[in-house]
Amino acid sequence: MKIALIGQAAFGEAVFHALREAGEEIVVVSSIEGTAERPDPLWAAAQAAGLPRFPTGKLKKPDVLDAYSATLPDLCIMAFVNHILPQRVLDAPPLGSIQYHPSLLPRHRGRSAINWALRMGDTVTGITIFWVDAGIDTGPVLLQKRVDVGPDDTVGSLYFDRLFPLGVEALVESARLVREGAAPRVAQDEAQATYESPADDGNSAIDWAQPAQQVYNLVRGSNPQPGAHAMLRGVRVRLFDAAMTPGGASGAAPGTVLAVADGAIDIALAGGVLHAKRLQLEGAKKLSAVEFATTAGVAPGDAFEDGVAASA
Repeated sequence: MKIALIGQAAFGEAVFHALREAGEEIVVVSSIEGTAERPDPLWAAAQAAGLPRFPTGKLKKPDVLDAYSATLPDLCIMAFVNHILPQRVLDAPPLGSIQYHPSLLPRHRGRSAINWALRMGDTVTGITIFWVDAGIDTGPVLLQKRVDVGPDDTVGSLYFDRLFPLGVEALVESARLVREGAAPRVAQDEAQATYESPADDGNSAIDWAQPAQQVYNLVRGSNPQPGAHAMLRGVRVRLFDAAMTPGGASGAAPGTVLAVADGAIDIALAGGVLHAKRLQLEGAKKLSAVEFATTAGVAPGDAFEDGVAASA
């Protein structure tokens, strides 16, 4: 079985090597190129292996698409694809196209699935390998694997520690199932489907009046990107690494700085305390809590304001 692999970044590269180590035959790769100084990892891996490579963003061009199709793949595997691909790319392989998605579809369709699983307080998530159709993450399910979500997981920890390696393994397993003619096609239950917009500044503003757990879920569901944000003296501040202690009513209004100690800026919440450990002033680099407090002149009694105005 000849495979076309479309993807990018470290995940695409890991899938590339895992498929080849499993004995699968990759005949063509499509990826972003990166730069001469820093090529995309998947692009570089395919180049080192001497395989045909095509920029994903150029697959809409007839001549590029013709050259890509001439490699005659039997199956297309999509690993971390941000481009909208021509239907011809998806339909060309006689065995179809399959794709990795970091959620238990049909829940959390869309490109920010991990962010929203955390923001919504999910305690279980996982990965789905599905057959690609014309919709957004709507195709029949081939394979799913579940993982528990820890109370302090972030987008980064959940992806790199669990969903990344699990996804690589699942794509290799899925390729084998397709090759053996044993790959399921289970229709998604549309009654259970959710779709969320991309996580960006427009939906990452902190409302300090919200319950403590909800604020904490937003912070960890925005770390490392795009960063949940609030305002401090008219300047946007993004909060990244943090912890939360429930309860412990201080009598201070939510958003009030309670202390700068033990490597954190402690901020009052409605029903808890947020321990902000890494922050970033707009236009500056990320700093530890102590560095940030020194740079921004933060002291107990100061108050962070809602980030709502900054998201407008």
